[in-house]
Amino acid sequence: MNNSIPLRRKPLVIAHRGAAGYLPEHTLVAKAYAYATGADYLEQDVILTRDDVPVVFHDLVLDEVTDVAARYADRRRSDGHWYVIDFDFEELQSLRVHERINPSTGAMVYPGRFPEALNLRIHSLDEELALIRGLNRSTGRRVGCFLEIKSPAWHRTEGKDLSPVILESLARFGHTGPEGEVVLLGFDSRELQRIRNELGCRLRLLQLLGENEWLESDDDFDAMRTPAGLAAVARYAFGIGPWVSQIVSWPAAGSGPVCSALVADAHAAGLEVHPYTFRADDLPEHAPDADALHQALFESAGIDGLISDFSDLTLRYLGR
Repeated sequence: MNNSIPLRRKPLVIAHRGAAGYLPEHTLVAKAYAYATGADYLEQDVILTRDDVPVVFHDLVLDEVTDVAARYADRRRSDGHWYVIDFDFEELQSLRVHERINPSTGAMVYPGRFPEALNLRIHSLDEELALIRGLNRSTGRRVGCFLEIKSPAWHRTEGKDLSPVILESLARFGHTGPEGEVVLLGFDSRELQRIRNELGCRLRLLQLLGENEWLESDDDFDAMRTPAGLAAVARYAFGIGPWVSQIVSWPAAGSGPVCSALVADAHAAGLEVHPYTFRADDLPEHAPDADALHQALFESAGIDGLISDFSDLTLRYLGR
C-alpha cells in the first residue's frame, strides 16, 4: 500500500501550529501528533533569537505560552513584555511551554484544551525540519511545511534580517525549489516579493490576508482582496491565505452561511485559497457547528485547503 500523500492532492489539510487543538502549540509533540492524524502540511511561524537561531514560535513575545515571567522576571521590556529576540536560544530552551493563557488572569484562552504542565520547550526550525524529514522517511509519506515568516519588518527594526536565515535553514534540508514540500507565507507583500526577486527564492509563496486594523504589515488588505489586487498577488504568489471570516459568515442565529466572492475572484486570478484558522472551539459567530463551517468552506465557497487547529476533524469531514 502506498501511504504517501500527493502534495497536490486537493483539498489540502494544513495543521495549524501542529495539533494545537490538543497539545500546546508549536511544540514537537503537537507537530508529531498532527503528522499522525494524516495532515498534508504542518504550519510553522518562525522568528529569530538574540543569537540568530530561527525558532518555531508564533508570538514576538513569550508572555502567553511560557513561564518566562517566573524564570526571568527582570528581562521584560518597558512595555511589560518579554521578547523572544531578547533571549539566546539556550535560554529559551530553559522555559516551559504551556497552553495559551491570558497573562493578566492566568486563565486558559481555550479552556477545553490541554491542561497539564509538562516539560515542553521551544525548538529551532532545524529541529522541526529534522522531525518532519525523519517521519517522512520512516512512514513513507511526504508531509510538507507551511512556513510563515513572522513580522520581517519588525525584525529589521531590531537589527535582524529574518528571511535569509530561514532560507539558509531550509537549504540545509534540501528545500530550495518549487516541488511543493515547503510553502513560504506571510502578510508582508513586499517581503514576499523581496524573497522571490532579490533573494532568488524558488519556493512557492502564499500571501496571507488580514484586516487592515491588525497592523500585520503596511499592506492595504481591502485593496488586495479586489480582483485587481488579486491579479497583482498572482504575479509573485501561487495562492492566498485569507481569514475564514473573509470567506464565510452567518448573518444571524439560524441563518444559512453567506459566502463572499473572494474564493471565486482568487480562482479567476489563478490563485489557490487556503484560509486560516479552523477552530472547533472558536467558530465564527452564529455558525451552528464544525461540520457546517467545513461544508460552507469546502462545498459552498470551494476552498483548496484549510489551515486547521483540529486537523483530525477536518480530515474526517473530508472522508480521510
